[in-house]
Amino acid sequence: MDAHRDATSGPDPISDPGEWTDAQWREKLTPQEFHVLRRAGTEPPHVGEYTDTTTAGIYRCRACGAELFHSDTKFDAHCGWPAFFSPLAADRVRYITDDSLPGRPRTEVRCATCGSHLGHVFEGEGFDTPTDLRYCINSISLTLEPGESA
Repeated sequence: MDAHRDATSGPDPISDPGEWTDAQWREKLTPQEFHVLRRAGTEPPHVGEYTDTTTAGIYRCRACGAELFHSDTKFDAHCGWPAFFSPLAADRVRYITDDSLPGRPRTEVRCATCGSHLGHVFEGEGFDTPTDLRYCINSISLTLEPGESA
């Protein structure tokens, strides 16, 4: 696994990735990963490696390795990005109001450990899930650790 994919490696032994500088993140991440994770970019729809996967396991933050979502909460929302109805625990993600689209406020989802952009969460879309939430997450923001279903 190269350094850009290894969530445990970093440019130096900083204990809190939430305090890394842009230069340190640029050493760890590919330019595309940096654009999405550190600059709140979005990968194009239907191209991410986890959009259609059904592999059981834990989805981790690609930047810091924090456990974020379990595959049992992933569902096919036909939106072009991986969709989950719940994070592993409420403290795994944090929410920020995103007013970047005029007249269409959204809720941005970030990793609670390192502050990296993951995607957005939408409510009330009518999906048949336990929460009626759709965490629309960029594949490039995640790594999948295969494992058994919960």
